[in-house]
Amino acid sequence: MAGMTTLGEFIVQQQHAFPHATGELSSLISAIRLAAKIVNREINRAGLSPDIIGAAGQENVQGEAQQKLDVFANDKFKAALEARGEVCGIASEEEDEYVAFSGERGRNAKYVVLMDPLDGSSNIDVNVSVGTIFSIFRRITPVGEPVSAADFLQPGRNQVAAGYVIYGSSTMLVYTTGNGVNGFTYDPTLGVFALSHPNLTMPKDGKMYSINEGNYIKFPTGVKKYLKYCQENDEATSRPYTSRYIGSLVSDFHRNMLKGGIYMYPTTQSAPQGKLRLLYECNPMAFIAEQAGGSASDGYSRIMDIIPTELHQRVPYFVGSSNMVADAERFMEEFKD
Repeated sequence: MAGMTTLGEFIVQQQHAFPHATGELSSLISAIRLAAKIVNREINRAGLSPDIIGAAGQENVQGEAQQKLDVFANDKFKAALEARGEVCGIASEEEDEYVAFSGERGRNAKYVVLMDPLDGSSNIDVNVSVGTIFSIFRRITPVGEPVSAADFLQPGRNQVAAGYVIYGSSTMLVYTTGNGVNGFTYDPTLGVFALSHPNLTMPKDGKMYSINEGNYIKFPTGVKKYLKYCQENDEATSRPYTSRYIGSLVSDFHRNMLKGGIYMYPTTQSAPQGKLRLLYECNPMAFIAEQAGGSASDGYSRIMDIIPTELHQRVPYFVGSSNMVADAERFMEEFKD
């Protein structure tokens, strides 16, 4: 670890480097770091305990079967965020409504957090990478009053920080506070996240596309045409591209962040609004993508300009290397259904 910067040290350095960086936000990131360690420990034990893997026997508000680790991760992140006293409330993919933190500390806190506690949780049983996604906003209701729905229904461009944790062959925490993107790898021997990927940038072009092609027949015409474009031979543009789809947004996004590529989850006939959640998945990953030089779109316009109307709102999603997203938008516009 000689010469390595830990996440804790990095947070302190950022406070000194940027006058707008507050101790409250730093403490909030530290709470996420703590919860990620706890969730990481349980994920690493998933094959050893029947109490960890499998379905929880209930559904979330979207009608999706919750996994035991979904519930576990949600509880741990919620508890860690409430304990620090910097968060007045949270909204989660696993909660029907937003959760307001009671007491004087909760009412006086400046931030709200929206999260997908365990993205891709159905992959746990087969030992495939999963992740946590989080998004942080300043509240817009007056400090001292109870948090309201308006605090959570803000456009993504208002985010003050966002990030994800990927639990894979190694565990990484990647986040931005609007000053670039940095990645920290967890060292289990020391129990710390160490800066391993400073100033992450996403290639403008890539050679991979990520989409569930099993839904091809249900895709809009623009998506079908773009996929054919991706599969055509063209040496000038390094096509055909390679198809890579894990089925966990965090995992697919992380690969494309490092190697270049595009992730797509468009509308389908069975999901006319798309499948991914704007607040818990799309906005935070869009913020990270843009800070790394990439882009994120609903197929026609910038994701972070969408004004949310409900907590569990779904949207079509195209995110990744900026030139690839622009190409996808071009096909969507040209071949509108």
